[in-house]
Amino acid sequence: MTLTALSFTLLFVMGTMLVSIWQKLGLEKDIAIGTIRSAVQLLAVGYVLQFIFHSGHIAYILIIIVTMICVASWNAAKRGKGLPGLLWRIALAVAASEIMMMGILLGLHIVKATPQYIIPISGMTIGNAMVVSGLFINQIKQEIKRSKGEIETLLSLGATAQQAMQEVRSRAVKFSMIPTIDGMKTVGLVQLPGMMTGMIIAGANPIVAVRYQILIVFSFTASAAITSMLLSVLIYRLFFTADLRLKL
Repeated sequence: MTLTALSFTLLFVMGTMLVSIWQKLGLEKDIAIGTIRSAVQLLAVGYVLQFIFHSGHIAYILIIIVTMICVASWNAAKRGKGLPGLLWRIALAVAASEIMMMGILLGLHIVKATPQYIIPISGMTIGNAMVVSGLFINQIKQEIKRSKGEIETLLSLGATAQQAMQEVRSRAVKFSMIPTIDGMKTVGLVQLPGMMTGMIIAGANPIVAVRYQILIVFSFTASAAITSMLLSVLIYRLFFTADLRLKL
């Protein structure tokens, strides 16, 4: 794709901004900022990846992955402002998910141990874990507000914080997994996912593209489950004081 052809895609953005102005939605500023940021960030990442792919040095790969985890954790942690220690707990859950997924993929030689495979798959896995983390934090806050009386009753009857929060945690984990599970059920029927589509457009055999997409779908599901379950263990205690009083 030439730069001229790429520039024509700005028509989509301009059309959206005009609709926002027409309907007085007030979204045009956010759309403009998002457009500029996404273009600059993607172009910068493109040049960085080109350098890393040519060098192939393990240190550069680790720096990219650690940066992804930090940015993803920081973004998800914004959903839980006021919860001390939330950032490092999210980072721990996301990192554990990434380590397990890449450990299996590389350990079993499912993918090659090269930057061309490690970085894109890690980026998709970490991005999915970020979305799941944000959904989980939002939902557990809502569940605690709705179940305040139930939790306090259980505590007054001698339940531990873990026992009092068990149902709340379970509902939050299930909610955070909904997009991932729905995506599994409809993949290939409602949408052709990005990785598969990109490979086909690039000229890859559709069967080969499908195999890689299945790998990503299964990785996403495991990553989402591990991240949400770890978060349910790591953060529920943040909603209690030292003497087990519920704090909202």
